[in-house]
Amino acid sequence: MSDLTARLNALQQALQQRILILDGGMGTMIQSFKLEEADYRGARFADWSQDVKGNNDLLILTQPDKIAAIERAYLDAGADIIETNTFNATRVSQADYGMQELAYELNLEGARLARRVCDEKTAETPDRPRFVAGVLGPTSRTCSLSPDVNNPGYRNVTFDQLVEDYSNSTRGLIEGGSDLILIETIFDTLNAKAAIFAVQGVFEELGIELPIMISGTITDASGRTLSGQTTEAFWNSIRHAQPISVGLNCALGATELRPYLEELAAKADTHVSAHPNAGLPNAFGEYDETPEEMAVVVEEFAAAGFLNIVGGCCGTTPAHIQAIAEAVAKYPPRAIPQIAPACRLSGLEPFTITRESLFVNVGERTNITGSARFARLIREDNYSEALEVALQQVEAGAQIIDINMDEGMLDSKA
Repeated sequence: MSDLTARLNALQQALQQRILILDGGMGTMIQSFKLEEADYRGARFADWSQDVKGNNDLLILTQPDKIAAIERAYLDAGADIIETNTFNATRVSQADYGMQELAYELNLEGARLARRVCDEKTAETPDRPRFVAGVLGPTSRTCSLSPDVNNPGYRNVTFDQLVEDYSNSTRGLIEGGSDLILIETIFDTLNAKAAIFAVQGVFEELGIELPIMISGTITDASGRTLSGQTTEAFWNSIRHAQPISVGLNCALGATELRPYLEELAAKADTHVSAHPNAGLPNAFGEYDETPEEMAVVVEEFAAAGFLNIVGGCCGTTPAHIQAIAEAVAKYPPRAIPQIAPACRLSGLEPFTITRESLFVNVGERTNITGSARFARLIREDNYSEALEVALQQVEAGAQIIDINMDEGMLDSKA
């Protein structure tokens, strides 16, 4: 049996036995070192043409001992799963520093570093192996929303660009020794779908399949992601990936996250994770919730049966993770519910069709074989007026829109 197969078997066993502990904030710990521009650059990038201070992923290459020390501190605090320091290790995000060509190397070396630290800890405690989650962050761009308020149709990144970028990063994470792939802090579900598509494509290409963890972020008290989806709609959108876990992280503190985590725990037929912030940020953008305060809230999550995996995000430290690990240790992991099969769709809100559902209205005017007007608008590239056809159907009561471009005279895929 290969080392990877043995670790994945051990992971499945551990998930059945207890609530697993994820690590805490990386940026929080990096800030504690008070690093300056020269520290970020190191010898290799001493003459780089742009400022690189703040590029925390670069520290994998220039300050690997400090990153390893942070990861080791989380393992000593009780973490079972260590996240690679690759949150911004995509070409899109590294372009802010002119370092897009480093993306693959950052993922490769980030995974290797975490693998080494986890293997050292496993050697100390062979009865409790530790696991590496290769992190794919959301990138600094959004595929669903326009950055230009005067041009709502404009996008500064395409789905295909994101797929190519995520594929490149995923190859590095796998080659570096990751046990899982964690697609996290999802504010735009379309970005996440690009990541899922990329990851599964790389699995097929390399002939290897790792478990996928998916974690979205509820951005405010509205209970929605930045691209507008509710928790259940988000789950419906990404459920096809068959993730080993789905969860929520960042943006909110544990107290504010509770109702959305409860909803996810009731709806998801897979493991559920949470890694909230240490409360809400104060006026200076810092997090004040102490390890003891956060552990009290998270313990209630465990007692209520919401959790399979728990850790921390912004503002959390090894002390927070230790307090959380001790608080949840006495509770069993959440039992995965049996969810009755149904047609579960998602727009901004979920739409579920069951045997008990009444008449469902499907709008057919956005079908070029069924509407001469819509076909003409598409052939003329008049998409704004074509969108109005869809809007009219929704306003007339359609719950589902049937969009069909399949016609002999069109490049339907395009």
